[in-house]
Amino acid sequence: MKITYKGGLRVEALHTKSKTIIHTDAPVDNNGKGASFSPTDLLASSVVSCILTIAGIHYEKKGIALKEIKCDLKKIMTANPRRVGELKMTFDFGENKFRKKDLQIFKQIVETCPVSLSLSSDVLITTNIPLLLNQVDE
Repeated sequence: MKITYKGGLRVEALHTKSKTIIHTDAPVDNNGKGASFSPTDLLASSVVSCILTIAGIHYEKKGIALKEIKCDLKKIMTANPRRVGELKMTFDFGENKFRKKDLQIFKQIVETCPVSLSLSSDVLITTNIPLLLNQVDE
């Protein structure tokens, strides 16, 4: 990757293999325009992207193609020091017919994906999976 500060609190990141470019901007509550993802938005998005990718790999190995899964993600910042304090994830499994066993596997993926494991233990990750586990049959 090649990362370049472009001025005006904007940064450009180039993925050298694919030539994909992403930009970040400081958030409005921290002197930015909020014109793009902030670095902490990317961190939060990376956690969910990792979870969904690992789930896809898990089920692909079993010969099961996952259908669309959506996640509403809320990032909660804390002060002193300013950092990501909590990630609240609400998963919508759509047309996937997840049983209790599948949800337990998904919960384990949330807890053990490489990006989740790279975060400080001070970052709280909450999901709607415990609620969903109480709503499904075996």
